[in-house]
Amino acid sequence: MSARVTAYIDGFNLYFGLKQARFKRYYWLDVAALARTLLRPGQQLVATHYFSARIRDNGRNAADLKRQNDYLEALAARGVRCHFGHYLEKPRQCRQCGAQWRDYEEKMTDVNIAIQLMTDAFDDAFDAALVISGDSDLTTPIRRVRERFPAKRVIVAFPPGRHSSELKRYANGYLTIGEDKLRASQLPAEIVKPDGFVLQRPEGWR
Repeated sequence: MSARVTAYIDGFNLYFGLKQARFKRYYWLDVAALARTLLRPGQQLVATHYFSARIRDNGRNAADLKRQNDYLEALAARGVRCHFGHYLEKPRQCRQCGAQWRDYEEKMTDVNIAIQLMTDAFDDAFDAALVISGDSDLTTPIRRVRERFPAKRVIVAFPPGRHSSELKRYANGYLTIGEDKLRASQLPAEIVKPDGFVLQRPEGWR
């Protein structure tokens, strides 16, 4: 019998890892396909969860909003379960000149991942969890899952340029996602939704 694997993708950590590595050509990423490339023989991917937050409309970012919305709809059309946090307004001030501006900070992603991971462990929804993130805030839920469910494994896959010594310490194992896996896990250029609407890969993501 195959070991059941559930993937938990930290969308922001993955995105900024790709951005830092200048891998814009891989933004149109099929995260479920990526998770499958990371499985070991005898494992089967049974669910993929993607965690992010929708960009806030600031009146000047219509193109960004459309790209993100198309991507999220594409993931959903491929069977990925998307979970959303939110942005919290946060005032910023320059220490040198005193200039002030409004910024937005993403909230809830790590909490949502932790809750889903713990819930699935208690529901016996997986034999192994694949956590794609380099965020050390996930150390506690990973450690708790391993303490409460010693028969279950938690593997951490670090996006490009992301790592955490704490996650390495408490996971059963870890790896770094290579460019070959990203290249092999791209969504089709066009995806037809159940209602017939066609989603297309953004021009800038090529």
